[in-house]
Amino acid sequence: MFNKKRSLAAVALVTGAALALAGCAAGGNGPAEEVDSEEEVTLDLAFWGNDVRADMYNQVIEAFNEEHPNITVNATFLGFPEFWEKRQTEAAGKNLPDVMQFDYSYLRQYAENGLLLDLDPYLGDIIQTEPLSENILSIGVVADTTYAIPTSTNAWGLFTNPTLLATVGAEDFGGGSWADYTDWMAGVTEAAGGEFWGGADYTARIQNFELQLRAEGGNLFNEDGTLGFDEDRLAEFWEEGQEVRDGIGVPRQLIEELMPLDPFDAAKTTSALTWDNFGSGFLGNLGEGYTELGLLAPPVTVEGAKDLYLKPSMLHSIAASTEHPAAAATLVDFLINSPQSGEIFGTNRGLPASSTALEAAGLDPLSLQIKDYQSSIADRLGDAPPVPIVGSGTIEEKFRLLGAELSFGTITVEDAVAQLFTEIDVILNG
Repeated sequence: MFNKKRSLAAVALVTGAALALAGCAAGGNGPAEEVDSEEEVTLDLAFWGNDVRADMYNQVIEAFNEEHPNITVNATFLGFPEFWEKRQTEAAGKNLPDVMQFDYSYLRQYAENGLLLDLDPYLGDIIQTEPLSENILSIGVVADTTYAIPTSTNAWGLFTNPTLLATVGAEDFGGGSWADYTDWMAGVTEAAGGEFWGGADYTARIQNFELQLRAEGGNLFNEDGTLGFDEDRLAEFWEEGQEVRDGIGVPRQLIEELMPLDPFDAAKTTSALTWDNFGSGFLGNLGEGYTELGLLAPPVTVEGAKDLYLKPSMLHSIAASTEHPAAAATLVDFLINSPQSGEIFGTNRGLPASSTALEAAGLDPLSLQIKDYQSSIADRLGDAPPVPIVGSGTIEEKFRLLGAELSFGTITVEDAVAQLFTEIDVILNG
């Protein structure tokens, strides 16, 4: 049962350089063993978050113990950077927690090092799959093996500001191509007369490049970790943004001055392309006078394309070294699929991926809007891209920085392409 004497307090910060991951025995491929309801079992659970999330986990664990009184769950949490520093150290010592909240960007690294349990034997048995769509289940697959289950999902979308648009008599973006979106931004920018702009340079975000590649049947990176585009295709994308950088989009200098706010946060743009779970932050920063947001499908390169996908806000994985895989799988199922988890967590971890948990979650108006949005783009949802390569975060940040330089006019497209490919070469072949 939950050890109430051991509170969900944060564990000590791990200092020093993160240790290299060390491989350990991977999970087997045989049938899942049965859970022994009489055996006393203790599991360690680790997650990142704050006191609010910790209290929610506390409540969910107590609900779990009502059904599984023989399983003691000892839970600890940290901030996101410290969480992964500690996991790196534990991985080197082969003593990862039994169950972990997991981030998509680390999944390939830990899976390929044999640190995560193969969950396939537990799917449809201990871990219910009926409440989870194939699109969602495929997210946690690396090299044809399931290593993680998403707790929640988000999708790329186009937020708009109806209140700001109304001040200049402009309509919401009506859909269409990236060229149509640029034309719409230009109309808003002209109508606003320098008070605000229609949007920002969308070619500064690698996710918009990814959408175009997916519409063409490709990906940023292939399943084997190789690059999914060449220099010419990247140059074409960045050149596409020149018209926006030349005055249609919000000036880069203003973007820098507004940081850490986004220009959309500061009511300086009427649109923003980003993940749909950013909505609550946008509304909070916009403040009084802004009570609603538009949430629309992004522009599309090829009509009928399956360019959008559901991205996990976070996932749950089990350590390959766990001594109690069946009990750990039982806990994972409860954390993801149970009505109790949906009711207690709500949208704290994102929009619940499980239909059972989602049905039980109390959704506020914005969360309902996100739910409706994800339903509205069902025809554009394709399979999730291959799990990010190790170093993908570094590439994304380099892409963003080069996009900023392009906006300032301090670098040519040709030089920006060369710099990004040098960075990619170091990561892939260094």
